[in-house]
Amino acid sequence: MSTTTTTTHKKTDQAGPIQYKIPDLTVKDLLSSIPFVARHCFERSAIKSSAYIVLDVILLTIIYKTASFANQFITPEYITLPHPALYSVLYFSLWAFYGFAAGLPATGLWVIAHECGHQAFSESKFINNSVGWVLHSALGVPYHSWRISHAKHHAATGHLTQDQVFVPATRSMLGLPKFNPNGEDLHGTNVSKEVQNELWEAIGDSPISAAIQSAGYLLVGWPLYIIQNSSGQTHYPKGTSHFVPKAPLYAPHQTGQVLISDLGILIWLGTLAAWAYTRGFAEMFRIYFVPYLWYVVNHWLVLITFLQHTDPILPHYRAPEFTFPRGALSTLDRSLLGDLGSFAGWIGATATHGISETHVLHHVSSKIPHYNAWEASDALRKRLAQEGLVLEGPPGGWSEMYRCFKECKFVEDEGNVVFYKNARGLAVAVPVLPESTVSDSGVDVQ
Repeated sequence: MSTTTTTTHKKTDQAGPIQYKIPDLTVKDLLSSIPFVARHCFERSAIKSSAYIVLDVILLTIIYKTASFANQFITPEYITLPHPALYSVLYFSLWAFYGFAAGLPATGLWVIAHECGHQAFSESKFINNSVGWVLHSALGVPYHSWRISHAKHHAATGHLTQDQVFVPATRSMLGLPKFNPNGEDLHGTNVSKEVQNELWEAIGDSPISAAIQSAGYLLVGWPLYIIQNSSGQTHYPKGTSHFVPKAPLYAPHQTGQVLISDLGILIWLGTLAAWAYTRGFAEMFRIYFVPYLWYVVNHWLVLITFLQHTDPILPHYRAPEFTFPRGALSTLDRSLLGDLGSFAGWIGATATHGISETHVLHHVSSKIPHYNAWEASDALRKRLAQEGLVLEGPPGGWSEMYRCFKECKFVEDEGNVVFYKNARGLAVAVPVLPESTVSDSGVDVQ
């Protein structure tokens, strides 16, 4: 049977589960598909990468200048409205749209800073870390602190006890009724109505709760993760923070890097405070904090990364079956604002430098810069297609995040390859292991 991850998500109670053949590939298998087709994809250019920073800053400036220009016309002198309160509504709508528009190229800057952490910005480690520290600090991200934990995520993507973020909750963690072999199977393909109802009542799932959970995730998911390890690995002490040098996230020799990251955040906070004091809080909030809070780090970052790693079709592994290639391939490519053939899809992919659309390739080789990732992704997809792997999910968006919150409730405490189950204990896929497994320790992270 073939391994497929398609845009059609079958329901287990209607069409039966997808037979998911676990890949048996090595790092060499994956990387060898790229050099012979697009050897230059591995080249990193500080000049070319810097040009994208300039482009993002120009786009941000144009968006701000356009909003400021339009703002001056929201007065009775230029527009006649039936009620004075409507001028406030129009003013709010203008700057809300500005926040949305500015958030896209600002997310592009975040993507470039993220590439610096992977040493994909240039050939120079000093340039990578210097540019990354400046850009990420300006966006409220502790550069080295997150770079270190993010590298661990890349090394163990999809590993239930070693991955760093978007770690699935297990049945026992949620305090659900114990597994009942008389009414269900481990793979969630045959679950009695009695067990389904019991799980449903225990989880308390509803459309409203899923909507609230997904909205809360988008609004505060990032700061909660960075401050107290929310959605992170559960074996860390409660409240593990990226800002504390002695946190279990870091080795003793990384203390200085964490402190430098903290310094960047202090400078960022001080700059915002000075801006609010000298120019007024309203200006700072309108121009910087609205796009930052809603779109730059919280909304787009969480939406993109959550949907790259969370879907009922994606396998998660425990130690006996985990390999780096399997982890890298337990991710999805998704277009951001719509199908790539649409104008909205093109805008989303271009403004955010394809971070959502070329994510599988990024996990296979994180040093490939974004401007080469498109070509490299095409080469990789051809190789994966030979194995029956199509790792492309539906376009990312609020409805897709809501669907994943509804379908991805927990995984079992047992089993070396597990898939998410929904609130009734049903899964959409079951693993089919190859006759022989591969042991591959190659990891392309910094």
